[in-house]
Amino acid sequence: MRHHPGDHSPAPHTRRSLHTVAGPLPVSAVRGPALAHEHLVLDLDRTGDGAAVLDAARHRAAVTAELAALRAEFGLGLVIELTCRGMGRDPLALARIAEESGVAVVAATGWYYEPFHPREIGGASVEQLAGTLIREINDGLGATGIRPGVLGEIGSHGDRPSEPETRSLLASAHAALATGLSVATHAQLGRGGLAQLELLTGTGLAPHRISLGHQDLLDDPAAHRELAASGAYVAFDTVGKESYQSDDTRLRLLLALLEAGHADRVLLSCDISRHGYLESEGGQGYGHLFRSFLPKARAAGVDEDLIDLMTRRNPLRFLTGADADAEEI
Repeated sequence: MRHHPGDHSPAPHTRRSLHTVAGPLPVSAVRGPALAHEHLVLDLDRTGDGAAVLDAARHRAAVTAELAALRAEFGLGLVIELTCRGMGRDPLALARIAEESGVAVVAATGWYYEPFHPREIGGASVEQLAGTLIREINDGLGATGIRPGVLGEIGSHGDRPSEPETRSLLASAHAALATGLSVATHAQLGRGGLAQLELLTGTGLAPHRISLGHQDLLDDPAAHRELAASGAYVAFDTVGKESYQSDDTRLRLLLALLEAGHADRVLLSCDISRHGYLESEGGQGYGHLFRSFLPKARAAGVDEDLIDLMTRRNPLRFLTGADADAEEI
């Protein structure tokens, strides 16, 4: 039976396997850490300068090499790849990167924030948009047969989503309810996370199936505590992007959230979103989290169990819809 918007008959909310670009993967097979918000192939170029691009033809080898090296050095087991509709998504390229690197990749569906909305958003209703997402989740991305394993990165900007962004967020929530997938958001510069959460949970979607993106760009520990206390995940997912926020500030914010008792709500990643961030081009690379930020966290007193929680157990619980209090992964 296919679910459709308005049909909230029970879907499996906790799954024991992930939908990866290579097919189902048992949760138990992911032994190493995950990167919770990355891009391996994308095109966000609106100016013609080609900076906000990770091109499958030009950059795939460098991306693959970085992931393979992280698998060898740190046991990297999974990348949650949040390039969605209108962002230059390329599921076949993701499948090739996953195969060649040996790192599992979860692909996404949804819509980014309004400046990047494709024309299909237009005047489409929430129900129509949800139907588009549900078809991709059930049938695969285009003719590839590759099924997305997460809804994301569903975007908004400002303190409240715009009208088209509101429809996109609501459609994602309906699709999540119908299929059992979880929702990862893009909160531009960390703003608007609470408004996103209110919209998504207002549909009946449980907070622990929601990750609020880019919260490490918002220097507001009280806001982080409020989001975490609701049961949602708080994504510190732009680690290493020093032009937006210093890692020293990120670490201070993370330590405050851990001190408040919310380690089970934290997701970590680097959000590599242009080719200049690749190591081969002098950037910080996908490994910055493991090579730079986590050593600083350890030096500040964060132990290995907490690091495993934030980098492995939390992302797996998020993806599978498992409540942190319900079961161990």
